[in-house]
Amino acid sequence: MDTALVGAMAGVLGSLVGGSASVATTWIAQKTLNRRELMREEIKKREALYGEFIGECAKLLVDAFAHTLDQPDKLLPVYALINRVRLCASRAVLTEAEHLLARITEQYFAQNMTMEELRALVGSGDADPLRAFGEACRAELESIRTRI
Repeated sequence: MDTALVGAMAGVLGSLVGGSASVATTWIAQKTLNRRELMREEIKKREALYGEFIGECAKLLVDAFAHTLDQPDKLLPVYALINRVRLCASRAVLTEAEHLLARITEQYFAQNMTMEELRALVGSGDADPLRAFGEACRAELESIRTRI
């Protein structure tokens, strides 16, 4: 074989391998970047949804302490939200959301609380019925962040 031909073939093959490695590296880097961006968007979406659910539940809880359920349509927004949560949340978050909704419903059918009973509730360890849901949400979001 001709020495010049071997040299030319080696140069062409070297360029081909080098170019392929560069393309493969760029493709992997872009794929990883796209995955990270999708995960960040998912976190933002869930934070907004969970925040909206917490806000609606807080309003209903305060209302339930002082009123009975005279208009069942008050619960419609929170039922719509829990079904949106059901679409994307982990089992732990969904379980806590369902417990919170059950507590709100039970409170509406319980006797209205007096100011003294509310003060005693605040003084006890059960003052924040939203806490378990919030902690489940935080754990879920942290697990998503670790995958980024």
